[in-house]
Amino acid sequence: MGVVIGIAVLVWIYAMLVAEVLHRTAVALMGAAAVFVINIFLRFGDFRDLIEYIDMDTILLLMSMMIIVSALSRTGFFEWLASKLVSRFGTNPAMLLLVLSGFTAFISAFIDNVTTVLLITPIVIETFTYLRVDPRPAVLSIIFASNIGGTATLIGDPPNILIGSATGLGFMDFIYNLTPAVTLSFLAFSALILVMFRDWLKGFRGVEAEKIRIKDFPLLERVGMALAIVMGLFFVEDVVGYPPAVAAIIGVGVLLAIAKGSIDIEEAIRDVDWSTLVFFMGMFMVIGGVKGLGVIDFIADSLIGVSTNPAVLAALIMWVSAIVSAFIDNIPFVMAMIPVITSIAATLGINHEPLFWALSLGGCFGGNGTLVGASANIVASGLSEKYGYPISFRSFIRHGFPVMLTTVAVAAAYVLLRYYYLAG
Repeated sequence: MGVVIGIAVLVWIYAMLVAEVLHRTAVALMGAAAVFVINIFLRFGDFRDLIEYIDMDTILLLMSMMIIVSALSRTGFFEWLASKLVSRFGTNPAMLLLVLSGFTAFISAFIDNVTTVLLITPIVIETFTYLRVDPRPAVLSIIFASNIGGTATLIGDPPNILIGSATGLGFMDFIYNLTPAVTLSFLAFSALILVMFRDWLKGFRGVEAEKIRIKDFPLLERVGMALAIVMGLFFVEDVVGYPPAVAAIIGVGVLLAIAKGSIDIEEAIRDVDWSTLVFFMGMFMVIGGVKGLGVIDFIADSLIGVSTNPAVLAALIMWVSAIVSAFIDNIPFVMAMIPVITSIAATLGINHEPLFWALSLGGCFGGNGTLVGASANIVASGLSEKYGYPISFRSFIRHGFPVMLTTVAVAAAYVLLRYYYLAG
């Protein structure tokens, strides 16, 4: 009964998001209210149970990085870099799009996706606004690239961290097994976006790059110091054992201390995209509520009785993970799937590693399917809306679902060939 109600709630919420009858933040809060009532009624639970599902690490990470990015924008850095990109690639828009997408994918392999899009989205918007074209296709491209690139390493995407922690697979294991799949998928993605956005690319006009100077160089130096500290702490977070939010909070604290005369704290807080943060809180409660109703466990357990063929199981795990992760945050789904895959491998006496690579690729690539499929999607679209270029749920699906299908198909072929057919 609970599973049916949970699925019905998800269908209702996504129908509201697709129809766009209300702002997505309002829909998320309505969904949270619904699961509050349902869980209390069915489970005689307490509202605190659902409040605890809010991932404060994510909220604090986003808030802190938004403050840093806001300070960076005041220096004129984004406009300056946009002018440089226009000067270099302004007559070759396809190359500009591919360079930005490739750079985003590379950075996302080593830095949290959310941090990557927070830093790169303003650059993209400024660059393509400078070229007098709608920047939204480019924003979509870097979102997709971020989710693809983040899959390549242990630290690039949270599902990989969960898998590595549960299985003992190390950093180089992920590089050796996943980076080739990510590289092939990115090449397919690059070809796809050139076709998908061909009409948009034809709309470029020649623009002579202006010489733009940094507005506030002392502030830029201080922001650069804070960012260097944050990035350095990101790289050692797994060794020391603290969440990414700690690095971001330390960076903000350092920035506010060394630039106290240049940053108005009240203005910095006003620049935080609170609508996006509230959306995340609402959706965390929704996903926590449907998880409590047994929806995620039901999906995971349903895989067990389908097939005992390892290759079929790997393909099934990848495609189910991708489709589910397009609509449900991939973190709770991956958490639910880890013990299921371990049990399947032990029962059938098969190697569990290819199944976990399939779970990682499907869960991470699936985030490109819809606007709510990954945290980076919401953050980048929120920034785009703040600049005056809103990205609708339907527009995201129209472009994101083909990207998801293409990259998952390439990754599935890679897994099947490498681990089952070529391996004999």
